[in-house]
Amino acid sequence: MNAVEVLAALVLLPCLLLVAVGVRHRLLQRSGGTVELSLRWGRSRPGRGWANGLGYFATGGELWWYRVFSLSVRPRRVLLRRELQVLGQRAPTGAERRALQGGAVVLECRAGAANLELALDGPAVTGFLAWLESRPPGATLPR
Repeated sequence: MNAVEVLAALVLLPCLLLVAVGVRHRLLQRSGGTVELSLRWGRSRPGRGWANGLGYFATGGELWWYRVFSLSVRPRRVLLRRELQVLGQRAPTGAERRALQGGAVVLECRAGAANLELALDGPAVTGFLAWLESRPPGATLPR
């Protein structure tokens, strides 16, 4: 390979990956029931650790979370409605304002034994809380 072919490959490969990520994102959104959803496991360093993604409200009381910049067709995390608790909500602070989308609301949650935070825009928070509260009769939160 000569230098021109190597340079063309170095330019073309990232462009193809970016297009593939965009196509995957559109296909996930096309089925409906999705919301822009940033997620952070734990709170070891304030303002750090946020991952942007897409949440899909699946049947059976599951919330599937996909990373934005990934080619995987499988969700990275699956949150079960019966295990999920919202402990509080707040506005983003400090570095979080740069990491999260504008108008985001941070929900401090617990999923089983793990602490996590979710960031959604205002209308999506309302929909998320309605989904969470619509547990079937007899479904209880863990103690």
